[in-house]
This record gives sequence, C-alpha cells and structure tokens, in this order.
Amino acid sequence: MIKRLAKSIREFKKQTILTPLFVSVEVVIDVIIPLLMANLIDLGITAGRMDMILKIGLALFVSCAVSLLFGTLSGTNGAVASSGFAKNLRMDMYDNVQRFSFANIDKFSNASLITRLTTDVTNVQNAFQMVIRIAVRAPLMVLFSLVMAFRVNAQLSLVFLITVPVLALGMYLILSHAHPIFERVFRTYDKLNNVVQENLRGIRVVKSYVREPHEIDKFDAVSTKIYKDFSRAERMVAFNSPLMQAAMYTTILLLSWLGAKMIVGSTMTTGQLMSLITYAGQILMNLMMLSMVFVMITISRASSERIAEVLSEQPDIADVTNPVMNVRDGSLCFEHMGFSYSKDSNRMCLNDISLTIPSGSVVGILGETGSGKTSLVQLIPRLYDATVGTVMVGGVDVKQYDLTVLRESVAMVLQKNELFSGTIKDNLRWGNDQATDEELVHACKLSQADSFISQFPDGYDTVIEQGGSNVSGGQKQRLCIARALLKKPKILILDDSTSAVDTATDAKIRKAFRDEIPATTKLIIAQRIASVQDADMIVVMDGGRVVSIGKHDELLTTSDIYREVYESQTKGGDRE
Repeated sequence: MIKRLAKSIREFKKQTILTPLFVSVEVVIDVIIPLLMANLIDLGITAGRMDMILKIGLALFVSCAVSLLFGTLSGTNGAVASSGFAKNLRMDMYDNVQRFSFANIDKFSNASLITRLTTDVTNVQNAFQMVIRIAVRAPLMVLFSLVMAFRVNAQLSLVFLITVPVLALGMYLILSHAHPIFERVFRTYDKLNNVVQENLRGIRVVKSYVREPHEIDKFDAVSTKIYKDFSRAERMVAFNSPLMQAAMYTTILLLSWLGAKMIVGSTMTTGQLMSLITYAGQILMNLMMLSMVFVMITISRASSERIAEVLSEQPDIADVTNPVMNVRDGSLCFEHMGFSYSKDSNRMCLNDISLTIPSGSVVGILGETGSGKTSLVQLIPRLYDATVGTVMVGGVDVKQYDLTVLRESVAMVLQKNELFSGTIKDNLRWGNDQATDEELVHACKLSQADSFISQFPDGYDTVIEQGGSNVSGGQKQRLCIARALLKKPKILILDDSTSAVDTATDAKIRKAFRDEIPATTKLIIAQRIASVQDADMIVVMDGGRVVSIGKHDELLTTSDIYREVYESQTKGGDRE
C-alpha cells in the first residue's frame, strides 16, 4: 500500500528528501542548546566570568538563529511536499476512475469515491507532512536528548528508563483500540455523503412530496452515528495528554529531588541539573508529538487503504494488444450473447441473444421495464462486456477494437440525459470539440432544438446550470440528441430519449434521421409504438430475451406482446 501511494510523490521527491534533512540539522542544534545553557550558568554566571558569558551567549544566539532557519526550511519544504503529494494523489485517483468500466464504478458508490477524493486524501496529506517532519524530528530528539542526558549525568538519567517505557506502553494501548473505530467512521462518511448527494439530486421530489422531515431524520441518524464513533475514539485518544503530563511531571519531580541532593553533595552542578530538566522536557514533549503522529497515522491508515483500493482497481474493460483501429460500418451482430451484471451465469439479465442488424438500418426496440433493452445496447460501445457469446460491430468483435475508436463510432443518448455546467455550445461540443457554429446550428435543427435555443436571450451562449436544471426535460433530450449527432457516428443509440417530447416533434426528429444520416445505424428504444412503427426492424424483448423480430404490420399478427402494447396505446385511447 505504501509503495503504491509513494508513486504519487513524483516531482516532489526533492522537497520530500530535503524536509527530514533540514529537520535533522534542527534537532542537532536544539540538543546542543541546553548544554550551552548549562555552561553559561556554570562557567559564566556562577564563576562570575563576563568573557565566558559573552562567548557562550553569542554561541547560543547563533545556535538559535540556525535552528530557526532550518526549522523554517523544513516547514516550507514539508508543506510543498505534502500539498504536491495530495494533488498528485487526487489526480492519479481521478485518472484511474476515468478508465473504469461501469462494472468498476458499480463496485464503488459515487458517494464513496467523492469521500476518497476529498476527506481521505486530506487525511493522508496531513499524515504525510507529519511523517516527513515530526516523525523524523521526534525520535531523533528523543534519542539525542537521551544520549546528552546520560552524558551529563548517567546515574540521574536512569529516571528516563522508568518513565519512557510506561508512556510508550500507554500510547500503544490507546491507539490500538482507537484504530478500528476510525476505520468504521470513514465507512459511515460514505453513507453520509450518499444521503446528501441523493437528497440534493432529488430535491424537487423531496419538496413535492413534503419529505423534508424524513430526509432530515435520515441525515441526523447517520450524522449522529459519526458523532458517537468519533467521540468514542477521541475520548480514547484524549488519555494521551494526561498520560504524557503525568509522565513529564513525575520525571521533573524525580530529577529535581534527586538532583538537589546531588548538588548539595557536590556531585552535580546547577547548570547540569537545569540541562537535564530541559532534556526531560524535550524527551517527553517529543514523545507526545510522536503520539500525535501515531494518532494521525491511525486515522489516515483507513484512508490510505481506501485510496489504495481505488488506485489498484484494474478496469474490467481494456484494450487488447494490436487493436483494430477502424470501424468499417455500423452493422451489428449478437451471437448467442448473454450478460450478467454480477458475472454470475445463474443470474443472467440477457439470455441467448442472436440478432443481426445491417448497417444503416433503423431498428426499434420495445419491451416492458426490466426486459433488458438498455443492458443490450450498453454492450455495443463496451460500457459492459458480454458474459458469454459475442457482440460484433462492422464484422469485428467489439473486444478487438481500440476502445476510443469504438466509442467514437457509437453515439448514445441515454435514459438519464446529462448536461454539464457551461454554455449550450460547450455542451454540444462534447460531441465534436472542433465543430463550427454552423455545424452546431445544423445538428440542433435536426434534433428540433434550434427553435427553443434561438428564443433564449443569449442563444447558443446561454449558460446551462449543473445537471441542466434550467431547461425542461424535452429541451434537455433534444440538446443531448444534437450532441450525439455532432459525433457523426456509425451507430446512433436513442435510449427512450424522446419520451419527453411531443409526438409531432418526435416524428420530425425521426424524419431528420432518415434524410440526414441514412448510413448511420439507428437503434431506438421507445415506449411509444409511434416512435418505432416505421422502423426497418422492430425487436421485441421480454425477460432478457428477444421474443419477436419483424416490421410493424408483421408483429401485429405474430407478436402478442407487441399487439397488446399497440392496442393499449391506440384503441384504449379511442375508447376513452
């Protein structure tokens, strides 16, 4: 895990190496300062020698200045290294997520990925800075201070051998009990983010059903769980401070009592006792700082594991060696194809699909909700891979194509249309970032979007809010169709993407498809018979299987499902 995360340091290696080096120099100077103070007292003040006071005082001043300089350098480099590491870590995670297949994304919830990219990275950043600074400074300071203390008075320094192990054992017990709770807290954070995301995304539904109190209670339940877990963990960690203070005061009292006896017995000087007390403070304070590092590492360990999980996740769908770089045409062929989201052959949502579609055809796909229509078309651009059987585009297995080449040849207008914050032009150019203004207008005329865009005061420069919340459902669908047309695809998939437009507009869009892109294979998933009755081929699905194939008139006589849908949409309306 550490090796995987360390790869994100990259261009900040210099600062990462310099920080502990500067800290080491700072520690050496800080350890020398108490010794200089002891000499100042014993050789200067007690002896009444002004020349020694000036000489040692100057050495003290220079030492403090050098310590301050290296402390500043270590702090500056540490901040640059940790913030740069966090930036690279976020970027590496985001890059890997962009390569995920839908199956990979399904493994992590959206809320969990957001938590890992934000809260978890911040925790790791803080821990990283503490590791390259305090985790270097504290052990060195403890070690060097112990050496200097034994050098000053080995007999009196034995006090440290009593208090330090007790303190270390106490810290270990505290942190070992706190770590599992911190792990649980971060999993709860995922739930909290999921509640917030779901609420904000569906805020119109929440308000229309007056469910605000329910949503508040749901949020409060998750938030309270985080509060209780964090409080419990922090209560454990809080024992660090009294434990440290008890050890510090006990050590100082013992040093003062035993040291006073030695001074009276002339086996120790006042300056030496003062330096020992200073070293005691340094040892115990740095042990406390080390315990803070352990606390931060304990918190960030769970975050590190979650980040490494995302970084180590391998996309289920990847390019093969020597992929095919050209899609010949938009012909499609499904050969005994089956698909399961869970990769479990006993839980297939598509079963034994065999279907051949000539290039340039208009194909309608009908079926009740859950019949597998959307699952079927998602296999064409390899958003998922077939579990069994083969999906072929242009006479080639889709798994043999370069992913970018394949997906550039297929345009999808999904059930849930997504627009992004930016202007209408920005959104349309997702289909072709080199498209001219004339091409944008032409695509919008084909999708019947130009009529409402031209009524906006800013026209094509109108700003779309996040998620397209400032345009209607029908307007959003038409913009998404125009965006897909700008790709000039060999295969165009419309997944119930005209459900929010009236039948007259729907008919105009279909006519534009026939006249303007005759060579493009058009797959139209629809609930309305009127949207597909003129198709070259209509595929009827039920229970994950293709149950009927034919044209409108043919299916009226051969398919009970198709005839039932047709009668419910036509004769039912007539009876009313």
